[in-house]
Amino acid sequence: MTEIPFWRRISLRDMTLEQWESLCDGCGKCCLHKLEDPDDGELAFTNIACRLLDTETGHCKDYVHRTLKIADCIELTPNGLMTIQWLPTTCAYRLVYDGRDLPDWHPLKTGESESVHRAGQSIRGRVVAEKDAGELEDHIVTWPE
Repeated sequence: MTEIPFWRRISLRDMTLEQWESLCDGCGKCCLHKLEDPDDGELAFTNIACRLLDTETGHCKDYVHRTLKIADCIELTPNGLMTIQWLPTTCAYRLVYDGRDLPDWHPLKTGESESVHRAGQSIRGRVVAEKDAGELEDHIVTWPE
């Protein structure tokens, strides 16, 4: 009998820190700058990476201190997932919160951190550095969703 993976049997609130952190697939999509329309609140992703995002690995270069260094960086928590509307549809935290399984390319399923990149689900090769970006409006993209 195959054991049910932890993300299917343990609630987000009951996960250990190690389990919680392992849900991140390293896509980096959540670390892209987003724009919010002031009239209707609609969000648009850009291809501009946060200055702390390692564009090769999809992980933060200073994860421990990110919220101190980036004023609008949001720390994901089980409680916060209810209010965050901008997580990509492929985000493991969002999927698990919604009671869905992880995609087949997720590193927890493949055992390989590169699987997210091979599946074309990451920011690798698709982003612009903040310092080189210019106007955010010129960088709106649809691929994070």
